[in-house]
Amino acid sequence: MADVLERGPARPLSEQSTAELVQRASEQISLLVRDELTLAKAELAEKGKHAGLGIGLFGGAGAFAFYGVGALIATGILLLALVLPAWLAALIVTVVLFLSAAIMALVGKRQVSRAVPPVPEAAASGLKADVDMVKGAVRSRANGHGEGA
Repeated sequence: MADVLERGPARPLSEQSTAELVQRASEQISLLVRDELTLAKAELAEKGKHAGLGIGLFGGAGAFAFYGVGALIATGILLLALVLPAWLAALIVTVVLFLSAAIMALVGKRQVSRAVPPVPEAAASGLKADVDMVKGAVRSRANGHGEGA
């Protein structure tokens, strides 16, 4: 059996010194890690291609949905135009759209204001309490209290 790393005849493991065995193990581990990284790069490249294609298709779907909503709005205007003058139907639909946008903006602003400041306040207060408890324990031990056992 040939030695794969040295490209020469393999000596039995029992004849090799500890230093040689450690060096051999180190080289084999290094080779294994390099091969695993190469495999990981190939896998990620393949997954990246699929992700890019999927994201592009989602973008296309969003564009078609946007145009679909526009067509739906135009349909609503045309339906109202059957019973009202066309200009009034368009004005009513426009006002409804702007009112909907204003309501969504106000609700969104309220939600964003709940998230500010972006500090986990409960976790921060719990951490502060833990630090205070540890400080108290250190002080009481330094003052001679708490010694024993």
